[in-house]
Amino acid sequence: MENSKTGRRTGTPPTREAILEAAIASFTESGYAATTIRAVARAADVDPALVMHFFGSKDGLFDAALRGAMPVRQLASTLTGDPSDLGVRLTRRYLELWESPETGPRIRAIVSSIATTPAAAQIMRDFMTGELAGPIAKNLPGDHPDRRAILAAAQLMGLAFARYVLALEPLTTMSVDELVISVGPSVQRYLTGDLG
Repeated sequence: MENSKTGRRTGTPPTREAILEAAIASFTESGYAATTIRAVARAADVDPALVMHFFGSKDGLFDAALRGAMPVRQLASTLTGDPSDLGVRLTRRYLELWESPETGPRIRAIVSSIATTPAAAQIMRDFMTGELAGPIAKNLPGDHPDRRAILAAAQLMGLAFARYVLALEPLTTMSVDELVISVGPSVQRYLTGDLG
């Protein structure tokens, strides 16, 4: 359906999804700094006011794009089961998401944006504590679950940043299996071991 006044689509739920897809594509291809509300609106074939209506600001749009690009539900599926091998399961699934041709490029682009833009970094901090570390902490037995979860999340984020964004050797040439063997036990110690 078209709006006769602007010649563009009206604000239906599919329109919101089209805006979000255009935003994810723009943040992935151009980064946070180069993405504009007008460019996203143009790519989604909507009026910029509609983007503002749904997301409020560029930061709101980035926050929604981050949540759309980061496959938290797929990661959360590893949290059920025996806690004694949670670190290995979590490390493997996390790396698989980065390796995936569907999710990997989006995650890399979002993470690259946080390294250069304070607003994006704050949104990522909120995301990590609320969407990533929070669910992990809820599934941990024992003491200091919040501290344990954020230490594990930081370990995984650091590994991914070094491998996929900075492309540090030998991390880039190691297989996922090798990385899981090397890093999984450290993540496990953060989750269930002695924190010293």
